[in-house]
Amino acid sequence: MAKNVLTYNLWELLNDVTTAEVNINTAEGNLTIDRFTGSEQVLASGTLQYFENQGPPSRNLNSSNGQAALTLRGGNTRQPWFHFPWAACNGAIEWQIHLNAAVSFDITARSGGGNVRLDLTGMVVTRVSADTGGGNMDVVLPDHAANLSVAAKAGAGNVTIDLGTGTTGSNTVNANSGAGNVVVRVPGGIAARVHATTGLGKVIVDPRFNRTDKNTYQSPDYDGAADKVEIIIHSGAGNVSVNAK
Repeated sequence: MAKNVLTYNLWELLNDVTTAEVNINTAEGNLTIDRFTGSEQVLASGTLQYFENQGPPSRNLNSSNGQAALTLRGGNTRQPWFHFPWAACNGAIEWQIHLNAAVSFDITARSGGGNVRLDLTGMVVTRVSADTGGGNMDVVLPDHAANLSVAAKAGAGNVTIDLGTGTTGSNTVNANSGAGNVVVRVPGGIAARVHATTGLGKVIVDPRFNRTDKNTYQSPDYDGAADKVEIIIHSGAGNVSVNAK
């Protein structure tokens, strides 16, 4: 029997917030997070779908002295669909969330089985932790990020991470999939060291990175660079690739 899909409208005022931690868990839906483009003084806005018999998502916001913590969580959809373990899942509901680009964010994002896309272009972020049980993971990082920590994981789907230009400080990127392909794209001019492993697939690393041991590659300027990124990339069954862009 079909279940009715309803929509919860998210609208959180900015007030005096300058830094925020957001923790978002769709349960089993698809999740997109990007930049708020309106002119209103809003911390976060969006549309969160849910099943009528499930109830609306839970929401909690605490803020004080310019700092905020926002938590959004969906209920257990308990959908009866079946997915092959090597196929990317397609969540039953859609969450679209837009964050204020003037705020510095620490982002935790999760879906039990849907696709996750984080387009952080034009935003300020200090940490990203994202995972999905079965869908694909796409993360676009902002230009001019500094001292950024990124972890992106998919149980079965593909993982793609695009680093922004002008990255400064010491940055880490950890990209992992149980069965899918994993790709990290690195702009030219960024010093990087790569640890790349796969169980059954191929390791493909751009030739500008010199191989230093069985699983490690790095750019010639890495050791002396003040601005650098360390990349740890792994797949249980798919290919892993580090590409220049």
